[in-house]
Amino acid sequence: MKLTLKQITDVSYFKLNNEINRPVNGQIPLQKDKEALAAFFTENVLPNTKEFATVEDKINYLIEHDYLEEAFIQKYSMTFITSLYKFLDDQHFEFKSFMAAYKFYNQYALKNNAGTEYLEHYEDRVAFNALYFADGNETLALALADEMIHQRYQPATPSFLNAGRKRRGELVSCFLLQVTDDMNSIGRSINSALQLSRIGGGVGITLSNLREAGAPIKGYEGAASGVVPVMKLFEDSFSYSNQLGQRQGAGVVYLNVFHPDIVAFLSAKKENADEKIRVKTLSLGIVVPDKFYELTRKNADMYLFSPYSVEREYGVPYSYLDITKEYDNLVANPRIRKTKIKARDLENEISKLQQESGYPYIINVDSANRQNPIDGKIIMSNLCSEILQVQEPSFINDRQEYETLGTDISCNLGSTNIVNLMDSPDFGKSVRAMTRALTFVTDSSEIDVVPSIQNGNRMNHTIGLGAMGLHTFFAKNHMEYGSPESIEFTTIYFMLLNYWTLVESNTIAKEYQETFHNFEKSDYASGSYFDKYVNGQFVPKSEKIQTIFKDIFVPTGKDWEALREAVKKDGLYHQNRLAVAPNGSISYINDTSASIHPITRMIEERQEKKIGKIYYPAPYLSNDTLPYYDSAYDMDMRKVIDVYAAAQQHVDQGMSLTLFMRSEIPEGLYEWKEGSGNSKQTTRDLNILRHYAFNKGIKSIYYVRTFTDDAEEIGSNACESCVI
Repeated sequence: MKLTLKQITDVSYFKLNNEINRPVNGQIPLQKDKEALAAFFTENVLPNTKEFATVEDKINYLIEHDYLEEAFIQKYSMTFITSLYKFLDDQHFEFKSFMAAYKFYNQYALKNNAGTEYLEHYEDRVAFNALYFADGNETLALALADEMIHQRYQPATPSFLNAGRKRRGELVSCFLLQVTDDMNSIGRSINSALQLSRIGGGVGITLSNLREAGAPIKGYEGAASGVVPVMKLFEDSFSYSNQLGQRQGAGVVYLNVFHPDIVAFLSAKKENADEKIRVKTLSLGIVVPDKFYELTRKNADMYLFSPYSVEREYGVPYSYLDITKEYDNLVANPRIRKTKIKARDLENEISKLQQESGYPYIINVDSANRQNPIDGKIIMSNLCSEILQVQEPSFINDRQEYETLGTDISCNLGSTNIVNLMDSPDFGKSVRAMTRALTFVTDSSEIDVVPSIQNGNRMNHTIGLGAMGLHTFFAKNHMEYGSPESIEFTTIYFMLLNYWTLVESNTIAKEYQETFHNFEKSDYASGSYFDKYVNGQFVPKSEKIQTIFKDIFVPTGKDWEALREAVKKDGLYHQNRLAVAPNGSISYINDTSASIHPITRMIEERQEKKIGKIYYPAPYLSNDTLPYYDSAYDMDMRKVIDVYAAAQQHVDQGMSLTLFMRSEIPEGLYEWKEGSGNSKQTTRDLNILRHYAFNKGIKSIYYVRTFTDDAEEIGSNACESCVI
């Protein structure tokens, strides 16, 4: 419900929650959060919820008043729906924290048109999700209800929020578009960004193909304006298309680090940039080939190459050129326009901007493509840097028609809750049900306003199952984040996600008699993808991890060999299956730590609009788990990178890896072999960490969040449209 300022000061649940932050005799009064939770239901939820005599009465009312779609309900008998509700009621679901309940009822629960009455409880939202995603399959609907009510599976925010609603946005989290080097493509992409923002998605755009400032147009030297004016056009588009006034659109633009406009691109995000070029709300990311790391290690000069002359010489858009492979040829070729800078000067500029703003994101594009089993090239990522899929360019004529319809990307996301999934009575069955739910999302998504995205989705059936609650699981099981046993657990857990999504994708391919586009050209079809698994190395080795997985099936080399043969025979339905998103409000609803990164505070402080501060204790926080809940800001970030690297070897896409830094860093924590660090955070610290992540096989780095001396966080504005 929307509360006035006076109502906020009158209710007790905010006051009780805020008392968590006031120690009593040196102890955190955690019981105050339970009291706040109880008060929230007594004072807010129960008095403001519309009740119905029967399940049938509720559903009829919601359909008659245009709150609920009728079509998906009609795929089931009312007898089955009533039995599903009884199953959910019998599970006796309860929120574990005030934040969880508040987030659900404030952001997810269906309300009447006036916003004065709740029309759903958590069980209702779960029921409608299960019925919607199961598409008439009663067995699957019951299985999905079981996964969601026990919070082993959490659909992405757009899916969880919109499933079954009559007046809704899309089920898809975000989108990726590429722009080619012509005005038709720029204009079409701006329109696409407007349309995608209107339906509620964050948008990633690559500008790497655009010719640089000063490049010729139709033979006239110096005519091109470069990428910065195009960035401004996209920023204005996202600001204008504001999703029914509820929030502005959100977007990120990517540029290759060897693009001649790279310095201007980064400068546009600086605090002191001229207002004519400064981008305030647009996110920035850079595409970094291996060659950049080599040149910075050597403290060498680096050349920036004109996309205009590259495309004329090689016949492909700039993004599709392997710069690492062709670098020396590009330098030697007199027909390639180029400029020279110092590699480490650019590296330091990147780090300075990350310290100041948290940007740019980093896409290690050669690492992503080296690990990519799909025929084609990955050229960019999304608003949260975890989506890494191959794309094909589109070409548009002067009538704004597609002469060549390429493939762009939509993000169909969901997340496992690690703590709860590890308690599943059948881990594999759980993951297979989740894969089915996500398959419905990709199959039912029709983004016809952007044909290239619609085409990519239809051809490739991509999904992205991720994870949250890793630090919570570590703390609950007395493992330090980044310890050898925590890395071993992470390796086995994500191997299992990989195995079971492959199993189910293969099963669906057999059922549908359909595989993703160009499956026959993939490493799955040849069987080479499975080489690292068939030797049986991915099994628990330490006593602790063996104990944790003792009741969970862990595939042997023979199991992987059998799966390889099944995939070679019948294929896979999904081109991509795994991606680890940042997780936002859904991690609160699930009462677990976000994504797979460490917590930032033992008692997290959230500033809620028009309400004030809400305090959220770390899940399962007690004297027993306290020693294992170190803040991310107090950790050596190399430990975080090690954990992500353990997961990355099994994740076919990317992961939203955030680096957490203090403005004061212990002397010598991050150091080159030939020298030591400084007591204050320097650009060198970030340079070292990016090189370390690259050498560990990390494909992408999301935000850099800096905790300053005055307890403020820089770069902490997570992308709302993509956090799931």
